Formats: sequence, C-alpha cells, structure tokens
Amino acid sequence: MNLRLLPLGPYEANCILVSDNDGLTLVIDPGFDACELNNVLGQEQLTVAAYLLTHGHADHVSALYALWKQRPAPVLIHPGDTEWTFTPLNELLPHYPATRRPDGPYPVVQDGTTFTFGTMDFRIIATPGHTPGCICYYFEKDGILVTGDTLFQDSVGRTDLPGGSSRTLSESLLKLAALPPAVKVIPGHGDSTTIGDELRTNFFMLQAAKTLARRRSS
Repeated sequence: MNLRLLPLGPYEANCILVSDNDGLTLVIDPGFDACELNNVLGQEQLTVAAYLLTHGHADHVSALYALWKQRPAPVLIHPGDTEWTFTPLNELLPHYPATRRPDGPYPVVQDGTTFTFGTMDFRIIATPGHTPGCICYYFEKDGILVTGDTLFQDSVGRTDLPGGSSRTLSESLLKLAALPPAVKVIPGHGDSTTIGDELRTNFFMLQAAKTLARRRSS
C-alpha cells in the first residue's frame, strides 16, 4: 500500500491518497484545490476507487464535488454528518464555500463496516465527538489509522462547534486507546504519530487509557 499526504488549503487539512500497486486509489478528505488533486491523480496515472470522508467539515470536503465530476466514484460518509455537509451551513468563507453533493453512490457506513477496494482493506471506527459523524479508517493489515480531526499528535479535535461533544469524544477515544501501540496515526492536520506515542504524551489519550483500564478491571 502506498501513501501520499497532501496538506491543502488555508487550514492545511491533510488529503491522503492511498493506492495499491495497480494504481487503484482511495482519496481521503479532498478538502481543497480539486485542480491540483486532479493533476496529481492524472500525472501518476491513478484510478479513484472511492472518496473517503472522515467527517463533513468544509476544510475536508470542499474539493469533493469538483473532483468527483472529473473522476466519479463511491463516496463514504457517516450518516451523522450527511444532513449538513452539503448545505450552506457548512460554509467557511471566504476560503471554503459550501460544496454540492455528488450523486454517489453512497455505500452504507457504520461502526465496524469493512470495505475492500483492490488489495486495500479497511474497517470503519465510528468516533463521534468532533462532529456527530466522525469516523476513522483502520487499515489493520498495514497498521495505519486515518483519524481525521478525532485525534492529532498531542491533541484531539475541538468540540465547541455545532454537533460537538467532549463527553462523546472521550468515549470515542477509548476505541483508539485499545488499538495496538505500533499503529501509525495519520491525522486530519499536522504530523503523523502512533497510538503508542499518544498514549505516552497526549493528555486525552492518557485519560482514555486510564478509563479503559478501570472498566476492564471492574
């Protein structure tokens, strides 16, 4: 599996291209500059298998429709975010106008759902808190977790935006704290890290680990 990380837009949201050896590609969080993304895909002769959204915020989805028009493919988004993602409620002007909703198709996405595209396998981990529909993509056989704005290096996603909940996010982090320490974390902004590093240095993950240990011992 091949990974390419593209921090795009004023908020430098990470767009991630995940490809197999045949060039079949998952486009995760196309948040800005559809033209640049289309050029990269064309120059490297990559075929889009699906668009994967970690959540619906504009800085993670604003290039989706324009890119989808050029390269149609299924769109994965949790139903918790679909009601507002493609509406004016999701504008972040002047840089991120509301994006149109692609025609799809939209496969069913829920906690525990597994998908296979070519030789790439992943599982959905529902992690609401930053938004109601936040999800992580866990490529277990490759030891990679794409967390969007749920988990960052030494931090977590903010919960003071509409639909956010710090209590819900704390519960979601329990799922991530239970993963193997060697799992590589690719967040929605900033540098990559590992579950193990976050369990050692990230206050929120430390708290999640303590809660997980208490529940397991009770």
